[in-house]
Amino acid sequence: MITNKRIPVREQKPEIRRNNFNEVCLGYTKDEAIAEASRCLNCKKPLCITQCPVNINIPDFIQHIKNSEFELAAKSIARASLLPAICGRVCPQETQCEGQCIMGKKNDAIAIGKLERFIGDWSSEHLPTPELPKIQNGHKVAVIGSGPAGLTCAADLSRMGYSVTVFEALHKAGGVLVYGIPEFRLPKDTVVAHEIENIRKMGVKIVTDAVIGKAGSIDELMNKEGYDAVFIASGAGLPKFMNIPGENLNGVLSANEFLTRINLMKAYNDDYDTPVKTGKKVAVVGGGNVAIDSARAALRLGAEVTIVYRRSENELPARKEEVNHAKEEGIQFRFLTNPVAVIGNEKGWVKSLKCIQMKLGEPDASGRRRPVEIPGSEFLMDEDTVIMALGTSPNPLISSTTPGLEVNKHGCINTLEDNGLTSREGVFAAGDAVTGSATVILAMGAARKSAVAIDHYIRTKYNEQTHEDK
Repeated sequence: MITNKRIPVREQKPEIRRNNFNEVCLGYTKDEAIAEASRCLNCKKPLCITQCPVNINIPDFIQHIKNSEFELAAKSIARASLLPAICGRVCPQETQCEGQCIMGKKNDAIAIGKLERFIGDWSSEHLPTPELPKIQNGHKVAVIGSGPAGLTCAADLSRMGYSVTVFEALHKAGGVLVYGIPEFRLPKDTVVAHEIENIRKMGVKIVTDAVIGKAGSIDELMNKEGYDAVFIASGAGLPKFMNIPGENLNGVLSANEFLTRINLMKAYNDDYDTPVKTGKKVAVVGGGNVAIDSARAALRLGAEVTIVYRRSENELPARKEEVNHAKEEGIQFRFLTNPVAVIGNEKGWVKSLKCIQMKLGEPDASGRRRPVEIPGSEFLMDEDTVIMALGTSPNPLISSTTPGLEVNKHGCINTLEDNGLTSREGVFAAGDAVTGSATVILAMGAARKSAVAIDHYIRTKYNEQTHEDK
């Protein structure tokens, strides 16, 4: 008999996890995964697949789990994604595949993300090294950036027989997966490093400390080094600020810098010398996943943390699971509140955050009700540190060093709708460099389409049969 309720997943208790950076969610055991998979109706017209940006055959891999065929489940997922342990942890399944689950119309949706994570973790322990492509086609593609979009496009092109080199600006591969998402949500050494290593073992070359735009340009890659195409997946690493008085005080920092120090540079670990400033009281401005990540990281460093968000809780863009975890851990929320100035002391350090109360007006372009200031409602919040988590835009380094590469008013690269082709012949782009800051899985979905387009472009140029036509 199929049960209406999903199998609960084990987690660290809030009073314990708030004091460490270990992973919060502990995942399913083998028996729990089989029990949850057995709830799946195996629909004839599965809507879950239509809402997966990389088109994983979800019912197929879930049925394999149900039958204890874990290797077959892993192979099913691998046809569409080589990052299951990552995506199973950080994708917003509740608004995508699980949001369309037929079981979820009247009961709990199938825990698709937790099942994908189970298979990803099982694979890392039990499956051998991925096979190298059997045939090399003699063509070279350069990928700029080793985040989710870059890794996905590189892997797909490698499977098509291309020689792929990924150029990463930082000293470690992974992009936002290593610098942006905290250890308690996404372990770096046991999860991210393993799945990146699998892509390396497929034949993809990853070069770190390579800042394209400074140490070489796109034109040099194509004209001097012989790359047939370039895929830009450089992400959106330029933080946004509010441009309010006092924002240049000591103790005001971007979520990007804060999380990079903690995640990539291990500031939370006493074995590392990376400095990070929190103080006793921290205000995090914003309501997305990055704001929640910043707040929960600051809490673990010993601060009392308040999230300041200008809309109501109903409009929070962050994942509900992460918001609930934050509340359980003791993080405070000030909704319908917006900063208007940062107040400093005589030494130039933050001492308080001046805010104004808001009310919700008519919906704006995003569909959410627009926040409106309430005159005369200003008040002060005593704070030592203010972290701005207001989103990011692409760094202009590549666009400014690539003649003819068109960007929009936000600095995002202009592309054709689905294939990622830019205004420069042979140059493609996808992920946050095109959309601005978005989710891991959306970047991966766009990258897969770009890989197909790159194959078509190169094969057409050399009058060869495309991978899709074979």
